Amino acid sequence: MHRFANPARFARLAAAITPWSAALTGLLFAVGLTLALIASPPDYQQGETVRIMYVHVPAAWMSMLVYVVVAAGSASALVWRHPLGDIVARAASPVGAGFTLLALLTGSLWGKPMWGTWWVWDARLTSVLVLLFLYLGHIALLHAFDDAARGARAAAILAVAGIINLPIIKFSVDWWNTLHQPASISRLGWPAIDPAILRPLLVMAAAYLAYFITLLMVRVRAELAAAKLRGLRAALLARS
Repeated sequence: MHRFANPARFARLAAAITPWSAALTGLLFAVGLTLALIASPPDYQQGETVRIMYVHVPAAWMSMLVYVVVAAGSASALVWRHPLGDIVARAASPVGAGFTLLALLTGSLWGKPMWGTWWVWDARLTSVLVLLFLYLGHIALLHAFDDAARGARAAAILAVAGIINLPIIKFSVDWWNTLHQPASISRLGWPAIDPAILRPLLVMAAAYLAYFITLLMVRVRAELAAAKLRGLRAALLARS
């Protein structure tokens, strides 16, 4: 995979992937939303409120997956000095923050009718809120220094250190007493969700993933173009 760390090669790869991932995103959302809002039945306990899950759960999954991408890009920049690592982390971080905020907001919308409150300070919700703060801290550090390299290094260190929060999010419902329901899909044996609800949930999760890939490709290409433009400006200033 090291050969894809070349920015020019990655830009060509991203240009090839983007149209296909964008088309797949549209198709998956069309199918997923149709299944989620029309074809799937209401839950016997939650009623129509269960439909929030089709937005909330994939957003929560993506919030953690995108953080893995940010941390992996940051680690590659710190260890191997790959410039593309910082660029990928910079491009992915705002997208991950958006997924995390969406997960928190839709979780609150679901929590009000189910728990009788918009928010509780239990382990799962609090650790996801910490994840949002990690994203915001990463974005802030990228712009906190006049020297862009110092900002990128500080943000990368935070991203790598923050990876410890992901297992806390994952296992918080098992380690502590919490209102949040335990795992229903990533468990031993068959998922504890009816197939009529599981199918649209998985389609929506695939749609979110395709959407992230599309946004990541677009944002990385934009970052590479901006870096090239900065280099050209610096070269012109050096000549003048």
